[in-house]
Parts: sequence; structure tokens; C-alpha cells
Amino acid sequence: MAVSLYIHIPYCVQKCGYCDFNSYAGSRPDEQEGYVRALLREMERWAGRPELAGQPVPTLFVGGGTPTMLEGRHLAAVIAGARRLFAVAPGAEVTTEANPGTIDFEGDKLKLAYEAGANRISFGVQARQPHLLERLGRIHTPDQVEKAVAAARAAGFSNINLDLMYGLPGQTPAEFRETVDWALGLGPTHISAYSLIVEEGTPFYVDYDAGRLPLPPEEAEEEMFAEGKAMLEAAGFEHYEVSNFARPGHRSRHNQVYWRNEPYLGLGCGAHSFLELAAPLPNLGAPRPRLTASRVQGGAAVETAPGEPGQKYRFWNLKTPTAYRGAVERSDWPVEAGEVIDRPGEMAETMMLGLRLLEGVSEERFLNRFGATLDQVYGPKIEQLIVHNLLERADGHLRLTYRGLRLGNQVWQEFLQD
Repeated sequence: MAVSLYIHIPYCVQKCGYCDFNSYAGSRPDEQEGYVRALLREMERWAGRPELAGQPVPTLFVGGGTPTMLEGRHLAAVIAGARRLFAVAPGAEVTTEANPGTIDFEGDKLKLAYEAGANRISFGVQARQPHLLERLGRIHTPDQVEKAVAAARAAGFSNINLDLMYGLPGQTPAEFRETVDWALGLGPTHISAYSLIVEEGTPFYVDYDAGRLPLPPEEAEEEMFAEGKAMLEAAGFEHYEVSNFARPGHRSRHNQVYWRNEPYLGLGCGAHSFLELAAPLPNLGAPRPRLTASRVQGGAAVETAPGEPGQKYRFWNLKTPTAYRGAVERSDWPVEAGEVIDRPGEMAETMMLGLRLLEGVSEERFLNRFGATLDQVYGPKIEQLIVHNLLERADGHLRLTYRGLRLGNQVWQEFLQD
């Protein structure tokens, strides 16, 4: 079975106020070199396991953090190493994320990544207005975005994504329209437009809790979504996932692996995986890891057991770069913990993730995968959501209505296990 790869680069110049990703501000050259060396060693171990040996890899995604924080030679080594060690399919989608503020516009960083095998690049842009970028904690300017996109094209990239955000503190619908119009003028093949979610544990959450985060009213955020969608569709982009728009033939193949709940392997600190095991793997089996002082400090003292062959697991690596590197250098698996995904859990996740796609969940694919129809498993729930105009059936799929699109969290939660 095909298995996609995700590779995590944890370094950033600074931590943005809204970010709850596993990322760390700053990195020395020796840290980068040691981390890349550990990544390659982890890749080598997985390449020899039956879950990956000879299995086609249809997509590879280098994310973070900020992959372009790495020196060009290190970023190229990560991409080339994955292509060398795994059966990356001909024509595979190979993406690297990038921050426009970490591009050497006249240098060779992007060219080295492209020559190593990357064929898609995703820039974190977020907004056109300098005051919004400053409020978010972004390090780049609009001018740097334009230069970064030009540098990517000069390096050979033709498949370019731009990440945008709406619902930002102090943002107006007019500013988001300006951002979308400007982004379209840069000629990307894909645009992601995410609403701001204030996550616990972030500086934004502290400000929100203290009443210091002036978020736009719900009506303004609704207007931003509707107008952004209309502008992108008028420009020829397909709205194919709740927050994603693509020119025909340029949907994110890697993200569709997640939305269809298909297998993937995460490499690097804090990376998550979803795999059926063909051989035991340490530190798996407990429903939840036990919180301990050593775990908080980056250790692995959790109550777990070896994974069972033939069972599907969602598991994750040690969170900090130091703990991850230490485990790899000791020739230990850097897996912190994981949990079994049983059949009801896998069905629920397939529904929750698949309903993010505008096409919805394929009734035929669900039947082939689980040996049961959607109605046999979720009949009453589906009918209730249809009555409330949140779901509809079309072209052999169960999908969100436009109303359901804006109330997605409520719909997805309906499929959580009781």
C-alpha cells in the first residue's frame, strides 16, 4: 500500500503569536547539521522496515517550523535523502514549505531544493498589509513575498501555493479583499485561506483571555470567507476543501492523503504517523501517554507497550529536537507514544476528515474500505444532518452543504465515537 511521507523541520526565526505548531525560535549551524543527520538516520531505519520497504511514496511534504531556515545544502540533503531511501514514485508531489523572510533571493537555496527533487513550494504569506503581518509576528514584508515567488519561479518551481489568513485582529473585509487580489496577481497555482483559530497556550490566547485581542465580528469574518471564495472562483480556482482553492490539476495531493485518512509516516521531532504495523514498534499501545516530569522535559517515560502487527496506530515522535536527536543517536526509535485506531475510530476519522473535502465522502470508497454502507453505520445521524441542511447527497458522495461548510466543526463532531 502507498505511504506518504511528512518530514518536520522545527526551526523558525521567531515564534508567531498565533502558532501552536511544534517549532522553536533560532538554530545554530551545528544544531541544523545534527538535526539533519538524525533525520537521515531515522529515514534509514524506516526504509528497512516492511511498512515502507519497496512501498510507493506518492507524496512527500517538508513542513515545519520553517524548512527554509535550513541552509540550502541541508534542505537539499533532506529531500534527496528521502528520494534515495524510499520508493518515491515517478511524478510524486514533493512540497517544501517556505517563509518569504528566509529566502536568499539571489542565492541558491531554492535552486538546491528544486534540484534535489522538490517540485512544489508553499509560502506562508498570511496578509498583504504590513500592520497585520507585524501583529501576527511575521518576519517578512509584502515586497519579500513578491521577490520570493519570483525567486521560486527562477529556481524552476511552477507549482506554487500561498497561505492566506482571515479573521485577524483588526482586519477588515476590505483588507482581506486586497490581500486576495494581490495574491492572485502573483500567479499561484494554489491558495489556502485559513480563518484564525486562537489556540490555547499561544500568546494570542493570553491576549484573547485578557480581552486584548480585537477580533473581527462574526459577520465580518463571514463576509471575508464569502468574498474571498467568490474572488478565487471567479479567477478560475476550484474550491475543493474547506480552506483550499486550486487551479485545475493543482490540488494538494499530500493534504488529500490526510483528508482521505490514508497512511502516512511522519519523520522528525513531534511528527505524527498513521500506519498499519507489519512488525512491533516500541512505545505504542497505551490509550494515552501518562504525563510525567520527564515527558514535560522531553523524555519518553510513558506507560506504553510494543505495537501489535496488523493493527493500525496513530503515533508521534518525541517533541523537542534535543530529545529526538538523543534517541536517534542512541539508536532508539524516537517514538514517544501512540494509540490503536480501531475500526469504529477509523470510520469516524474517515468521516470527519473526508467531509472537509467539498466533494465529501465517497459512498463507494467507504463501502470498499469498511465493508458497510454509510447508512448502515451512520444512518440516523446522516438523516438528522440532512434535515438540518448541513449535509447532502450528490454524485455518490455525502458532502457538506454551503451552510454546513460554515458550521463544519459542529458537523464533524457528530461523527465522534459515543
